[in-house]
Amino acid sequence: MLHLLKYSFLSKIRNFNIVFWPLVFPLVLGTFFYFAFGNINEADFQTVPVAVVKEASADTFFMTYLDEVEKSSPDLLKAEEMSEKEALEALQDKKVEGIYYVGEEPSLTVAGTGIEESILQTVLDSCENTRTTITNIMKKNPQMDMENMKLLLSSDSLVREVSLGGRTIDGNMQFFYALIAMACLYGCFIGFGSAIGIQANITPLAARRCVTPTHKLKLILTDQLTSFSLGYVDVIILLLYLRYVLKLDFQGQMGKMLVISFFGSLIGVSMGMFVGSLGKMQEGAKIGIILGISMVSSFLAGLMNGNMKDIVEKSFPIVNRINPASLISDAFYCINVYDDMTRYYRNLITLAVMCVVLVLASFFMVRRERYDSI
Repeated sequence: MLHLLKYSFLSKIRNFNIVFWPLVFPLVLGTFFYFAFGNINEADFQTVPVAVVKEASADTFFMTYLDEVEKSSPDLLKAEEMSEKEALEALQDKKVEGIYYVGEEPSLTVAGTGIEESILQTVLDSCENTRTTITNIMKKNPQMDMENMKLLLSSDSLVREVSLGGRTIDGNMQFFYALIAMACLYGCFIGFGSAIGIQANITPLAARRCVTPTHKLKLILTDQLTSFSLGYVDVIILLLYLRYVLKLDFQGQMGKMLVISFFGSLIGVSMGMFVGSLGKMQEGAKIGIILGISMVSSFLAGLMNGNMKDIVEKSFPIVNRINPASLISDAFYCINVYDDMTRYYRNLITLAVMCVVLVLASFFMVRRERYDSI
C-alpha cells in the first residue's frame, strides 16, 4: 500500500497541470491581488488645503457644513479664509488645491484635475445633497434650530462605527476569500488526473495499471488519498502565504481556517474525480467542464466582482447554498467577521455531503467499468 501511495504521489507532482493550476496559479493571482488592492487602506492621503473666500452674502449653511467636515475629518480638509487676491496667489503657488467662493451659492475654483480636486468637489456636492435633505425635513418640522441642524450635519453624532462579532475587516478581503475558494476547486485537476489514471480506455498508463494483479479498489483508494492530500497541502500553502507572507488580516482561528480548507480541498478533488469518471467523453471536453464549473463558481462567489455574491443572494439565494466556492468563502466570513458558528457548521456540513455524493458516484462509475480488450 505504501509503495502505491509513493508512486502515485511522484507521478502527480511530475504533472504540470497538477502542480501549476492548484498551487502556482493561486499564489501568483494572490500576489497580483495584493499589489492591486490588498493594502489600499494603508495608502497615505495628505490633508487637502483649500482657501475660502467669503462674499457679502455668504451662505451660512455651507460655512457650517465646512466647519463640521473639518471637525469630523481633520485629516481630510484644511480650510483657511482669505481675500480673493490672496486665494488666487495661493492657488497659483500651489499652496492650496482650490478656492471655495461662498456667496449666495457656493462654488469651487481649481487649477487642475486630480484626487485633491475631486475631494473638494465631493465636499461641495455632499453639502448640496445635505441641504436638500434638511430642507425636506424642515418642511415637515419648521421648529428645527441651528443646533439640531449641526447635529444632522455631524456624521459622528448619527453614525457610530462598529464591527460584527467584535471584528473588523477590509472590504477587499472578500476577493482573497474567493481566491482561496478557487484554489480549493482547482484541486479538481488533481482529482481528474486520478480518475483518468485508472480508466484503461483513456490513457496507456491506465491500461498498464488495469492489467496488474493489484485490486482495483486498492488503486482507487490510494489515488483518492494521494489526491486529497495534495489538494489540501496546496490550499494550506496558499493560506500560509496570504497570512504570513502578504500579512493579510485573517482574524479567525487558524485551526478553523484549516478545517475549511480541508473540506474545500475535498470538494475540489471530488468534483474532478466525478467529471473524470463520466462516460467515454474525450479528455479535453472533461477538462473544459471542470474548468468551466470552477471558474463560474468562483465568479459567483465574488472573485471578479466583489458584489456578485450579494447580487446572487438577493436574486437566487439557492445558488449560494449549493455553490461550493460560495460555501467556502462564506465559511471564512463566519469566523473572521460574522462570528456565526451555526452558519459556519452549516456550510461545512453542506460541503461534506456534496463530497460524499461525488466520491460515491465516482467510485461506482469507475468500479463497474469492464474492458473486452486493452
